[in-house]
Amino acid sequence: MSINIPSSSLPRVVIAGGGFGGLKLAQELDSSRFQIVLIDQNNYHQFPPLIYQVASSGLEPSSIAFPFRSAFRRKGNFLFRLASVEAVDAEHKQLLTSVGPVSYDYLVLACGGTTNFFGKEQVARHALPMKTLYESMNLRNVLLQNIEQALVADHPEEQAALQRVIIVGGGPSGVEIAGALAEMKRYVLPKDYPGMDIDAFEIHLVDAAPRLLGAMSEKSSEAAARGLRSLGVELHFGKMVTDYDGLTLSFADGEAMRSRTVIWVSGITANEVAGLSAETLGRGRRILVDAHSEVLGYPDIFALGDQSLMTTDPNYPQGHPQLAQVALQQAKLLAANLKARLDGRSQRPFAYRDLGSMATIGRNKAVAEIGRMKWGGFSAWLLWLVVHLRSILSVRNKIIVLLNWVWNYITYDRSLRLILKRNIPVEPRDLHS
Repeated sequence: MSINIPSSSLPRVVIAGGGFGGLKLAQELDSSRFQIVLIDQNNYHQFPPLIYQVASSGLEPSSIAFPFRSAFRRKGNFLFRLASVEAVDAEHKQLLTSVGPVSYDYLVLACGGTTNFFGKEQVARHALPMKTLYESMNLRNVLLQNIEQALVADHPEEQAALQRVIIVGGGPSGVEIAGALAEMKRYVLPKDYPGMDIDAFEIHLVDAAPRLLGAMSEKSSEAAARGLRSLGVELHFGKMVTDYDGLTLSFADGEAMRSRTVIWVSGITANEVAGLSAETLGRGRRILVDAHSEVLGYPDIFALGDQSLMTTDPNYPQGHPQLAQVALQQAKLLAANLKARLDGRSQRPFAYRDLGSMATIGRNKAVAEIGRMKWGGFSAWLLWLVVHLRSILSVRNKIIVLLNWVWNYITYDRSLRLILKRNIPVEPRDLHS
C-alpha cells in the first residue's frame, strides 16, 4: 500500500491531525508557497464543544462534523489522506502511516488528546468517555438502552443502577453533559415514558476537586453549582475514583455507588506518536516545543494544541491550557512563521491571548468570563450560543444546528432518540456476583 503523494517543487508541509490546530494551519498556509498534506484517521473535522449535545440526543452527528475534502475543495496544492499516524522517522524526514510513509520538509503534529483514565484499566474498560463523535454516539446508545432496560428489569437494585447516571469530572464537559441530561429528564422523559417514575432517574456529578470549573473563578463555579442543583443534579466533591467494574463505582474514601452508566470526562492526555525520544515528552505526555512550536531537538518538526507543551510564554510558564483557542492561535502563527522561514525573515514567538471561557448549564443558564468580566444567566447563555454557532464549519451545519436549537427551545423536545446499536443485555444476577 502506498500513500501516493505526487511530487512537487514546493516545500511539503505534512499535518498529522485535523482537529482545531491542524485544520486552522491547513486553512492559513499559502498554497502557492507550500504543498499541504493533511492526514487524519477520520475523513471529517468534528466540533468537540458540541459533542455532549450528540450524546444527549440534542444534535445529530453530521451537524457537528464536516468532510475535509469538502472544506478544502477550492484550495490548490492540498491533499488529504485517510490514515492513522504510526511514527516519526526524523532521520529520513518521513512520517510513517497506516497506508505508507510520506516524506516532509516540515512536519506538524496536531493529533490532539484522548481521555485520561489515570492508569485505571478497569475504569477505561467500563466507563463511557465523551471525546469523539463515535464515543458520543455510543454514550447515547447506552444511555437510551439502559432506560429501556430499566422498564423491564425485575430486580429493584438493577432497575436503580440502570436509572442512575454518574458523571466523573467537574470541568466544562462534565457540567454541560450534566445539565443536558437534567433537562432531558425534566422535559423529555415524562413525554416518552409516561409510566416511568421520573424521580427514580438520578444524575450525579462527582469530582476529586472541591468545586466545579476549577479553571474558572469561584463566582462562576458557585453559579454553575446552583444551576445544576436547581435542575436536580446531585453534586459530590472531594471524591477520588479508584475503580469501576461496570456496576460499582468505588471511591478512595471507601464509599461506592452503583450505576450502569458512568460518563468519564475527568481529564485529557496527549496522543502519543512513536519515534520521538522520551526527553521530548513533558507533563501529560505532551511534546515539548520552543516559542515557535518547534519540537525540542527536532528541526522542522512542530507540535500544536493539546499535543504540545510550550513553557516559553511568560504568562504560562507551566504550559498553556488544552483549549481550542490555544491550538487556533498557535496554528495561525505557525503558518506565518513558516512563510517567514522561506523568505529568510525572523519568526515571531508565540504568546497566548486569552479570549475568555464559557460553560453552559442548561436552558437560559451559562457562565462566562472575559477579562475581568465574570457573569452568568441568560446573556452568558446567549453569548455561548453565538460563539459556538459561529465556530461551526459550513453554512449548512450552522443552519441545521440553529434549527435544532430553536426546535428544542420551543418544544422542550429532542427528536433524535434512536438506539442504533444494541448492547448485550445485563443479567440481574450480575448484581450479586
